[in-house]
Order: sequence, then C-alpha cells, then structure tokens
Amino acid sequence: MGILVVGTVAFDSVKTPEGEANDAIGGSATYFSAAASFYAPVDVIAVVGDDFPMASLDFLRERQVDVSGLEVKEGRTFRWAGEYAANMNDRRTIDTQLNVFSGFKPVLAERHRAHDHVFLANLDPDVQRDVLTQASHTDQPGRSGVVACDTMDFWIEGQKASLLSTLSRVDVLIINDSEALQLVDDHNLVRAAERILELGPRAVVVKRGAHGATLCTRDAWFGIPSYPVSTVVDPTGAGDSFAGGFMGYLARSGETGVGALKRAMVHGSVMASFNVEDFSVKRLESLTEAEISDRLDRFMEMITP
Repeated sequence: MGILVVGTVAFDSVKTPEGEANDAIGGSATYFSAAASFYAPVDVIAVVGDDFPMASLDFLRERQVDVSGLEVKEGRTFRWAGEYAANMNDRRTIDTQLNVFSGFKPVLAERHRAHDHVFLANLDPDVQRDVLTQASHTDQPGRSGVVACDTMDFWIEGQKASLLSTLSRVDVLIINDSEALQLVDDHNLVRAAERILELGPRAVVVKRGAHGATLCTRDAWFGIPSYPVSTVVDPTGAGDSFAGGFMGYLARSGETGVGALKRAMVHGSVMASFNVEDFSVKRLESLTEAEISDRLDRFMEMITP
C-alpha cells in the first residue's frame, strides 16, 4: 500500500552546537517521504516557489516517491530558520517566511484521493480537513488504512476549534509532549493523552525528544526510549522522520491493530535516530536498507527483556 503525505517542502537554515546549514532542503513532506520511502510508495502534495532546485529531490524519485503533486508557483519557497540549544531539545525560531505556502490549497488528483494511508503534516487544520474531504473514503466505516496528523502550538493557540474538528476525523495524532499538554490544558501527560482520545483519534503518539515516545490507545499504553545516538548533529525533521517510519511500517504491513502500532513506534524511532545524524536530509539520503535492519535489530535487543 502507498501513502499520501500533504505537507511542506522548504528551505531550512539551522544552527546547532555541531555546526550550521543555510538554505538546506527541508520541510515536513520531505523528511516524511525520505523515511517512509524505505517501506512503501509515497505521493507528495506540497508547493514550492520557482527558486526551488527540483533536482534536489531526485533521490526521492529513485525511491518510489512521486512528486508530481508538488506544485511550483511563481515566487519564493517557504523558509524557516532556527537555532538549537546545547541540549538539542530546546529550539528557538529565528525567522519564518511562508512565501508561496501562504494560502496553499492542495488539490488532490483522483489517484491521490484513493490512498488509504494518509499523513497530514503540520498544516493549517482547515487545510488538513479539506484534504480529508477530498479523500472522502477516509471517513467511511470499516475502511482499511490509517489517517494520521501532526500539529503544533501555533494552530492550538490560533485555530483550536478548527483543529478539534480535524482531530475528530483522524485515527492517530502524532504530537510532542508540550503540545499535548497545551491542547487539553493539562499538566499531566497521562491524563492529557487520555483526554485527547476523547476528541476522536483512536491512538495518540506523544513524542518526547531524547526521552523517546509514548503510544496511548483506549486499551493500551506503550513506551519506547529514543535510540542512543552518540553524535546528534541536527534534530530538525526528526518528528517527521519518525512519522515516516511509523506510517511506512503500517502501510507495508497492511496491519492497523494495537500490535502494529507498537511495532510502528519502533520503526519510527529508528528512522528518527538516523535523521539527527546530519543536517537536512543528508543522512536519510545516504541511508541503506542494511543499516536500517541492523539498527532495528539492535533496538529490539535494547528494549526486549
């Protein structure tokens, strides 16, 4: 099974204790696709300006990623700049330029609407919901596949009602710990995750950075540590890479039960661990199947009693 991702393809300028990169290829859809492509075909829906070097995505095309849904508009591509603290968990946004991404209204082709596995990256919740309306079969009971979404504090603060409406239509919410607390105005992460389930998703994945991730469903809790990486170069895109591994595994396995969600967590964590080892998508670009398999084996040994 393939996956549809709707998100950003962007330029990132990042400074970390390990160095810096300027106007590097980034964006949620880019990181997600780079990770998910090791598991299943991916269709990308995004927008870039006429300043974007399309050849930079050749490695994705070679890996069963279809970027024909990438709209090119006159103007400048979305840009983000940020700086990470020494602990690599705290990040300061320096600049955000929406550019052609402002007012982005994705239009799905017929083949895009047919996907059962859909990942709605960090976007305006109105846009996320519009995508689901176009792919109307995702609302049908008894369907196969998984619809997952991400969000951030900006949308929680400014468009909470719209976000809640979107959450009522997704299967899985992937969110970081501080945003999970913010979403339901709570200070206890366990209680917050349980309250989020009441909003509609059947599962919540709470990302906790270097401390791993937690899965909460109505019947189960499951937590994993992050894979130990000796040198973290750039955490940008780690969450989207996690989502790529998570959704990629589900699409490849064809399973959607709690057991599959737990296994998908492991794959997501492994893909995120590779992502942080270099700037931009460089590590995911050079990554091999053998490296993934080896790290999965090591991770399973680490978390299995």
